[in-house]
Amino acid sequence: MPGENLTRDEARERAALLSVDGYEVSLDLRSAVGEADAEPRTFRSVTTIRFRCNEPGAATFADLIAPSVTSVSLNGKDLDPGQVFDGSRVLLEDLAAENELVVDAQCAYSRTGEGMHRFVDPEDGEVYLYTQYEPADSRRVFANFEQPDLKAPFRFEVRAPEGWTVWSNGTGELTDGVWRFAETKPISTYITCVVAGPYHYVTDSYSRTLPDGTRLDIPLGAMCRKGLAPYFDADDVFLVTKQGLDFFHEHFDYPYPFGKYDQAFVPEYNLGAMENPGLVTFREEYIFRGKVTRASYEGRANVILHEMAHMWFGDLVTMVWWDDLWLKESFADFMGTFANVGATRFKDAWITFANRRKAWAYRADQLPSTHPITADIRDLQDAKLNFDGITYAKGASVLKQLVAYVGQDAFLEGARRYFKRHAYGNTRLGDLLSVLGETSGRDMAAWARSWLQTAGVNSLTPQVLLDAEGRVDELAVVQEAAESHPELRPHRVAVGLYRRTSQGALERYARAEVDVDGARTVVSELTGAEAPELVLVNDDDLTYCKIRFDETSLATLREHLGAMTDPLARALCWSALWNMTRDALLPAREFIGIVLRFSGRESDIGVLQMLHAWANSAQVHYVAPQWRETGGLLLAEGALRELRAAGPGGEQQLAWARFLATVASAPDDLRLLRGLLEGTEKIDGLEVDQELRWAFLEPLAAHGVADEAVLAAELARDDTASGKRHQVRCLAARPSMAVKAQAWAQVVESDALSNALVEATITGFDQPSQRELTAPYASKYFEVIERVWEERSIQIGMDVVRGLFPALQDSQATLDAADAWLAAHEDAAPALRRLVLEARDDLARALRGQACDAAVDAS
Repeated sequence: MPGENLTRDEARERAALLSVDGYEVSLDLRSAVGEADAEPRTFRSVTTIRFRCNEPGAATFADLIAPSVTSVSLNGKDLDPGQVFDGSRVLLEDLAAENELVVDAQCAYSRTGEGMHRFVDPEDGEVYLYTQYEPADSRRVFANFEQPDLKAPFRFEVRAPEGWTVWSNGTGELTDGVWRFAETKPISTYITCVVAGPYHYVTDSYSRTLPDGTRLDIPLGAMCRKGLAPYFDADDVFLVTKQGLDFFHEHFDYPYPFGKYDQAFVPEYNLGAMENPGLVTFREEYIFRGKVTRASYEGRANVILHEMAHMWFGDLVTMVWWDDLWLKESFADFMGTFANVGATRFKDAWITFANRRKAWAYRADQLPSTHPITADIRDLQDAKLNFDGITYAKGASVLKQLVAYVGQDAFLEGARRYFKRHAYGNTRLGDLLSVLGETSGRDMAAWARSWLQTAGVNSLTPQVLLDAEGRVDELAVVQEAAESHPELRPHRVAVGLYRRTSQGALERYARAEVDVDGARTVVSELTGAEAPELVLVNDDDLTYCKIRFDETSLATLREHLGAMTDPLARALCWSALWNMTRDALLPAREFIGIVLRFSGRESDIGVLQMLHAWANSAQVHYVAPQWRETGGLLLAEGALRELRAAGPGGEQQLAWARFLATVASAPDDLRLLRGLLEGTEKIDGLEVDQELRWAFLEPLAAHGVADEAVLAAELARDDTASGKRHQVRCLAARPSMAVKAQAWAQVVESDALSNALVEATITGFDQPSQRELTAPYASKYFEVIERVWEERSIQIGMDVVRGLFPALQDSQATLDAADAWLAAHEDAAPALRRLVLEARDDLARALRGQACDAAVDAS
């Protein structure tokens, strides 16, 4: 709709004009249940906004995306909805100094996870509702001024079907058939929230006495669909929640400001979670229906703590506009791991951060769309795409570097001053830098220029010169940058020297911390040390960079990586080898060989599962096409060998079983998976629960072993929302032209599928073993994406454009087609062009990797 994509300039003008005193929002959700009818269903939304205008007589607009508006009243005067409402904006003219706007609208329930999402549970027919708004979808539920710097208190009241419970940001009670909620503190529109339905709800409480003697009592709640209640380990959720509240109260010296603390695990969620104050929403996949590894529990704890950190970084103090999205996301990403290590049982969470989160950042920072951590966000479409690896993981990595730079005490004292100075307000970069400068005495402006206002990732490589006696004569660190982003940055790094002990372990025997600045830095503290077998230039993971190796170090890793005893150092080496593979500096088959040789010794389960993902990605995208079949067989052979060798019933066994399902293609491997499903095969200790059954069924479906009848029978066994998603994915994975045509049509030509089923269908459609079957869709993709982007919601548009890019048609012809589309569509939506440009860059990187790998055959 015209005007739906709010620009930064419009937001600035409106913020300069208005101050908002409060909202009263009344929703009638009784239409959510009842006899089936034509979609979309709608619900009544009546909003009253009280606001001031500092230029009486001026004009502005309110935001609302709704099928229809019944009435609009401004300062007691009825306005004609047909004249003032264009589908996304309500025109407001001749404003007074003090104003009251009342908008009565029919808003639409969503099936895309944006706005008021409506989900019907296939297991029992129950209806569940929840809202999701970031960055700008609250306007799909009530009329408002949809920008983060127009904060206000909110009062919600909700009429719901009989027997339902309703939750919002404030505490609520049911009176005379209406749920009424306490007024919130001043918050931004995008973090208001409503959850409604017959949810399974568990309660607990948290208490703490503050240093001034004040007693803090916080009611806790956690909820999920009734069908997931048997699997809901609310006790562990509450344990991590209480540990987090203790940790943040101790370090932030600002009491949790939003009263209660509910956590809702909801279906068909587009994100990991959302930090709505007092009512955090999570994707329900964090409730585990089957056996998972410790890494999954660690990941859930990290998300719980990430969202909790937002209560201060983001909710209490909020960025002015989405340029400074990092002011909340980078901090929450850092604080999630910081608190995980400091408060919970997951003491090795920095290893996961180094191995998994930074991999996301390194990839994003090498795309042509990379941007500074403080980004240039022109409009809401830009904002939606900037929830990326730069804003989250690179920002968190840089904050980790900042803590090393200014010291943990100064960093936390800066945070405390920041909260007290800007509580319930909005901030920009300079507001944070000023308090950190006060507490640390450091030049924060210079640090910000290098780390927050430039893009790209540096690489650090050791240079080692030995003297005649075999000792270090000079050890230097060489810093390089990409041509597109030539900035060299100051790095505080630890340089570790490693060699094997008499027992064969590869261990560190010398370490020096040094400030790397410029193109070459000599580490004088290590002069005279005994010759190393391995130099690790970012030991302890203090900075954000790509690690490179000298030839001696690389040779050591090829032969002895499994002997490295320190798990963080080992994770850093794995990550560096993967970056070298992606950069076409290490043949993909060599990376796969190192994984097969040493990953069975990996003690950190999260690192092992990451290695599985990387090895599979190397096989699918980076090995030379003529070696794919050989590589696939080697991976499956290695997975089966490690599966049989793993301890019965352990998480290593489970991880290898899932990896086998990912790479299995040979008839014997498929027969084994089928036998494990049917009970004719057994691996001691391996429990094939329902989630593992679906994991085994996908490769069987993709290779034509499990047909539609088998998948229907499995759905009958698991007739749940989760089972339906798995079945849809497996159905789309079958090796048939008719299947692919149907899947394509369901996603591209129809909007009948919900967001979760769109995702499942795309995942099933895109099978590495079916390149020939999906080849005809490469040209179709470029024909339809602009229409899809225009017609569908931004979330579904992103899913389709990213998910259906013909990455598996990895040829120069596909690269040329992407370039041709980009050249012919220079006026396409910038966000759409960014998505295509990123996918095109991934494809070009894959082709370079394949060329590097093919050179092995030529040599």
